Amino acid sequence: MNFPTILRTASFQLRHYVTIPVKSTRTQGRRRNLLIAGSTLLTGVILYETNEKCHDSLHHSFLTLKRVGVVGNATVRCFYHYKRALNRKYEDRESRLRALDVCHKKCALITLHALQSNGGIYIKLGQHIGAMTYLLPKEWTETMIPLQDQCPESTLEEIDGMFMTDLGQSVADLFDEFHSVPIGVASLAQVHVGRLKSVDGLVAVKCQHPTLKEFVPLDVALTKTVFKLLDLVFPEYPLTWLGDELQSSIYVELDFTKEAENAIATSKYFEKFKKQTALKVPNVISANKRILIMEYVEGKRLDDLKFLDDNGISRGEVSACLSHIFNNMIFTPNVGLHCDPHGGNLAIRTVKKSSSNNNHNFEIILFDHGLYRYPDTQLRRDYARFWLALLDQDQKRMKVYAKRFAHIGDEEFPLFAAAITGRSIDTALHYDISKKRSKEEMDVMAEGIMEGTFLSDLMAILSKIPSTVLLILKTNDLTRYLDECLQNPLGPERTFLIMSQYCARTAYDEDRENISLDYNKWSLTWFWKNLTSWIQFEKRKNQLVLYDFILWWRQIIRTI
Repeated sequence: MNFPTILRTASFQLRHYVTIPVKSTRTQGRRRNLLIAGSTLLTGVILYETNEKCHDSLHHSFLTLKRVGVVGNATVRCFYHYKRALNRKYEDRESRLRALDVCHKKCALITLHALQSNGGIYIKLGQHIGAMTYLLPKEWTETMIPLQDQCPESTLEEIDGMFMTDLGQSVADLFDEFHSVPIGVASLAQVHVGRLKSVDGLVAVKCQHPTLKEFVPLDVALTKTVFKLLDLVFPEYPLTWLGDELQSSIYVELDFTKEAENAIATSKYFEKFKKQTALKVPNVISANKRILIMEYVEGKRLDDLKFLDDNGISRGEVSACLSHIFNNMIFTPNVGLHCDPHGGNLAIRTVKKSSSNNNHNFEIILFDHGLYRYPDTQLRRDYARFWLALLDQDQKRMKVYAKRFAHIGDEEFPLFAAAITGRSIDTALHYDISKKRSKEEMDVMAEGIMEGTFLSDLMAILSKIPSTVLLILKTNDLTRYLDECLQNPLGPERTFLIMSQYCARTAYDEDRENISLDYNKWSLTWFWKNLTSWIQFEKRKNQLVLYDFILWWRQIIRTI
């Protein structure tokens, strides 16, 4: 129905009601209400069609109510299904577990539909849920897998409008060439390839989804509200920390100037570690809050084993470089830590070893520098000493440092050790964690998640850990997963030895600092303390040298 028809209909209705005789007070009141309603409707239609500000306001209100309705509907339905499943009486334990599996799947599908309907940061929230394999049932994590590849794409018209709003120039004004189909679409942004008029060569143009700006504050508030309600209905499963973390990180990630600063700082810092890391960070060309233009660097996924094998790239070398990159970030004071190193943010490409400056035939490309943290030096030192104690199977020291950097008590410690290592409790506390996980151990871990209070206890621990530590744990989980995907023939032992080198260096630096504070320089005690500390450091450092020598010797023996 077009606007003139609406206007004529509304006018006819108004005339019709005016000519109805008043028979009673009730009729008169009804007539007045209808007149008011008709006038309001007519005024609203006129303003909606003729006033741009009113049009935008009403449209925003409608979409807001829709988003709130989607979240509210999904929340109520999930609460209902879980309350029903948890409060029902079952014949035996197996029946209860089967019913919970069904409930998990049903609620995960409800949530998936809601996240896909609202898009934006809800997609990112779903990706976080999908990555929490150590915490949530597989029905939830597996259901969220489609969100890794099904992020909604912004149209070229929307992107062009954002260029005009933010930069005062259209895409055509800035680019000689701009590929309309993005090479990657994520929850917060998408990347196009183009050729600037002012720069030679192809560039990667990261464009934030224009619609995010309108709804991010609402979406963050809704997400936090849902987790608070979850805490009230299911207090044994605290997840409010997830909403807090989303709020603290999302606004930083949406400011691409911060991402540019992180990328430039990381590239500059790792220039002196090319041989250990083979790291390549694309150069930043220009940065705006919602538009980031960088050097275009093409590569394959790190888990593309066929590409690695076809190009003679050693999986062991790639694994070692990854370990050097992220352990350097975690344990070195004042260095930024990339907290989102999932498979989509890392790539690998071949280079000529003779002409490269990294002594490898490949480069590891690190993208998306939006989510960074800068842990304080003491946290890094306590974390390093915790890992050294863990590798030494020294539970007493492990408990001391777990309490220092993660606020973990003695009772919570065994479960925390399992969570931080990705191993079973028994293995984390009593065995060599550098050995590869067996099928039996993985079965024990899967069974533990489903039984007893394991899940609720783990959630309670995570709810009290500082947010920076949570992101460090997330980085550990993602890099450990990448390492497993490489199917490194050397196993995880060398990776742990590389990590122990960085831990030992961090602990050694703290020891020297404390010795200089506690003793007079060049005194006998000062000299002795420094010597023993240096010997301990060299012992750790040379474990990797010895391991590599043994590998080299074995290869020599095999070729004879």
